[in-house]
This record gives sequence, C-alpha cells and structure tokens, in this order.
Amino acid sequence: MYKNYLFDLDGTLLPMDMRKFTELYLQALCRRFVPETGVDAKTLVKAVWNGAGAMARNDGMRLNSEIFWKTMNTVCNRDMRVFSDDFDDFYRNEFIEAKKGTGFTPYAKKTIDLLKSRGVRLIVATNPIFPKAATYRRIEWAGLNPNDFEYITVYDNCSSCKPNLNYYADICSFCGIKPEESLMTGNDVDEDMCASRLGFNTFLITDCLINRKNKDISVYRNGSFKDYYEFLLNQ
Repeated sequence: MYKNYLFDLDGTLLPMDMRKFTELYLQALCRRFVPETGVDAKTLVKAVWNGAGAMARNDGMRLNSEIFWKTMNTVCNRDMRVFSDDFDDFYRNEFIEAKKGTGFTPYAKKTIDLLKSRGVRLIVATNPIFPKAATYRRIEWAGLNPNDFEYITVYDNCSSCKPNLNYYADICSFCGIKPEESLMTGNDVDEDMCASRLGFNTFLITDCLINRKNKDISVYRNGSFKDYYEFLLNQ
C-alpha cells in the first residue's frame, strides 16, 4: 500500500466529455461577462485560451493566477482582474451549466472512502488552470467533498502546469512526500503518466482516456475506474 495517493480530476474522478464541457463553460462565461465587462465574446474566449496557454508555459517564477490575469489584461486591453471576485461568483453559480458535459462514476467516492479508512494522504493533482471556486465545484460534481483531500492544486497555489515535471516536484516539496511512496492516478497519458519520470507509481484510468500521441499504454498499469477500485481492494 502506498502512503500518498494523487488524483487527476477532469476525466478521472470526474468523467468528462472535454469538448462538450469546454463549449458549455465558455458559453456560460460569455453570457455572464460580455455584458458585465464590455468585452466581446470572441475577445473574451481568446483571452481565456491565451491565459491557459500562458499558464502551461509558466517557468515557475510567478503563480499561474498572475500569468493568467496578465494575459487576460493584455488581450482584453483593460484591467480584467477587477472582475476576479465576479469570476469566483460565476464558478459558484452559472458554471453549473458546464456540468452537462460531465458524467459520474460511483467508484470515485468508493475509492476515496476506502483510502480514507486506511489513513493515507489524499491529493487532488488537477492541472492548475482554474481558481479554487471552479476546482472545488468540479470535485463536488464528482460526488466528493474537497475536505476529503489535504491538498488541491489550483491556479493560485501553483507556478507550473502538467506535463512540466516541476508541477509534481512542487507537490512533493509542499506536501513533504516522496514519489516512490506515492501513486499518481489519471486519464491523460502525457500529463499524468509523466509523473513516473520522477519516480511516481502510476495508474492510467481508461474510461475517458486521453492519448494524443497514440502511445503504447501497456507500459502503464491501466484499466477502468472499477478496475482501479478492485486493484486497491487487493492491496
């Protein structure tokens, strides 16, 4: 049994049709903020995408949130950070529209309950491109409580993104854990399984598999979330 269990969120704990989720999310975002900010929909969507891209390239010198808002300001040609509280309100309310692009697996809660009963450490290692309000909401959609986890990566506590190995190294440093005593579980071959390069044990969830380069996944322990739960039962 491992001491530490790290979980990706989107497509792992929370089954997801990424294309549908993104479309619904951006539509809801524009309905709220085009009239509120005076920025047209095309520019607003471009700003969000550019912000996500800038966070993905973050060199670790600044928090992802700082990178995001700086990019938003540049693309929108105005100070968008004055709306940061409004964005949090959006994620607590209108963001619910994007839930239609997600699914549900009972094995997420079964797994977390099982691991909690064993007293191990639980971490949500989701790509930190969203603020706390958005990430906590998606955890709730998965039927889980954010309080189940001792650490959750969000855009204002991280300064890198997957698949940058600094992302995983920072988790180890912040939480005081060792990769070889940990299991990283996710659905993305590139972004989640790369943790093995730091010495993490891994499990690839195949229900919502993302394998952009058609890599041979047999090199990783893999299976459905049901398979994963049964794997843990036998540990």
